[in-house]
Amino acid sequence: MNPQPSPPEAPDLPAGDSPERSFIDLVVELAALAPEAGLEVRALIDRLDERAFALPILIMAIPCLVPGLPGPPQIFGVPIILLAGQMLLGRREPWLPGPLLRRKIPRGWLVSMGGFADKRLRWLERLSKPRWRFLATGIGERVIALFMILATLVMMPPITNSVPALALTLMSVGILQRDGIFAGLGSMIAVAWIGLLVALVVAFSLGAGFAVDFLAKHAPWLADIFARFGIG
Repeated sequence: MNPQPSPPEAPDLPAGDSPERSFIDLVVELAALAPEAGLEVRALIDRLDERAFALPILIMAIPCLVPGLPGPPQIFGVPIILLAGQMLLGRREPWLPGPLLRRKIPRGWLVSMGGFADKRLRWLERLSKPRWRFLATGIGERVIALFMILATLVMMPPITNSVPALALTLMSVGILQRDGIFAGLGSMIAVAWIGLLVALVVAFSLGAGFAVDFLAKHAPWLADIFARFGIG
């Protein structure tokens, strides 16, 4: 009787447990080593050790920064919230339900993410470094995790994804690099964006004309976006 073929092994992904290792290189290597069928979330998380929270969040935030890349933010919202919620609770190892762990990130997405990160996000790595660690470790890390959850909640509705995705990117880089300045900047962008959305909701509740005037005066670029979608 011929022996049954053994199941294919998970790809030999680069280790990601050292803050000194380039996280951009990690993203690029993930794309290069991912099988054609895609990379399971389980295989990604199992090999990231200490960075198994922030790096997957960064990887899932990047598609929301890439113009035209398929995959709406709603696909990534639930796993990001689950990972950030566990950071908030102080867990040292991430947990995701089986269906999410078995979900495969298409290789095409990884290649697009890797190319975008390599060409557009190197400046984040050059500027970030370990500093103000109290904002990116311990209690500070938990506070940042709360802002990650809030940023994800406002990233999921249509049109509003790019700015909170930038906030998530900066906060993830801050945690990865132990850089409290980046983590704090990302959280401030998240708070400012949430404040703007709340102000818009209040403005619309007071009347569409007031809302249009408010946008034209304080955020004309956002008014242009809404106009393109026939809103307002």
